[in-house]
Amino acid sequence: MLLRNGIPLRFIFRQIRLELLLVTLFVVIIGVIDENKFLNLAIPATVPTILGTAISLLLAFRTNQGYQRWWEARIVWGAIVNDSRTLIRQLLAFTHDHGDYLPDLYRRVAHRQIAFCYALGNSLRGMDTLPAIGGLIDTEERSLLRRHDNVPNALLQLHGDDLAELLRREWVNPYQQVQLDDTLRRLCDSMGKCERIKNTVFPSAYNIIIVLFIYLFVFSLPFALVESFGLGQIPIVIVVAAAFFLIEKSAIYLQDPFENRPTDTPMTAIARTIDINLRQMIGEGEVPEKLPAEGFYLM
Repeated sequence: MLLRNGIPLRFIFRQIRLELLLVTLFVVIIGVIDENKFLNLAIPATVPTILGTAISLLLAFRTNQGYQRWWEARIVWGAIVNDSRTLIRQLLAFTHDHGDYLPDLYRRVAHRQIAFCYALGNSLRGMDTLPAIGGLIDTEERSLLRRHDNVPNALLQLHGDDLAELLRREWVNPYQQVQLDDTLRRLCDSMGKCERIKNTVFPSAYNIIIVLFIYLFVFSLPFALVESFGLGQIPIVIVVAAAFFLIEKSAIYLQDPFENRPTDTPMTAIARTIDINLRQMIGEGEVPEKLPAEGFYLM
């Protein structure tokens, strides 16, 4: 996630450097041809005006749709934070008077839930999930997870096994077990929503149409300005092109919030917050520090 301050210009313009290079070469060629009166290149300003208006509407829709996907991802991860805390709070409240077995149970479930958050973030980014878990789960559970393609889902299944054991020992009653299971259901729903956002590709035909229209607009703009501005049209066209290309790139990054880029939903930072909270809830003395920002962004 990009932070409010300190975003370097080189990061912003690196995303569109090839497009700007192509546009710069084109407008310089048009300017030189017109300056030397080789050809009459002027066209009515109506043509780029109509194109620019149409593109503005398309980009507004595209940016809005991209932001909705990014914001939905952030809402889902907010729900994961809440449900992770709720799971441990329910476990502590429902089972606090049932003997020496409980501290180990609290630690196992809390660590497994922390592992779920780290593993889900890595899975959505297409990274290996098991290294992210570290020493949060024991050897037996780690061996079981290696047999699953979806590690976060397997971790929720292990949660379910522990809840079933609590009910069997009558350490929770059926009503409490239903509430605990409902918390697991919400966590599973959140995982599914993230996977839907990740796997639902924005229509490629729509992307191609927008990019094509932007290039048509940018390449027609010098012909409309060259008669009035001469070589002065070069910086004007470059600035206008940069604005359109930046908006289009921003929309692309917003619509894909799980791609291991600085514009991502900050899943690792959120998982670290959950890590800290759950360890403190079960009374662990040592907790990790909050994840620091990597310059101008937080992962």
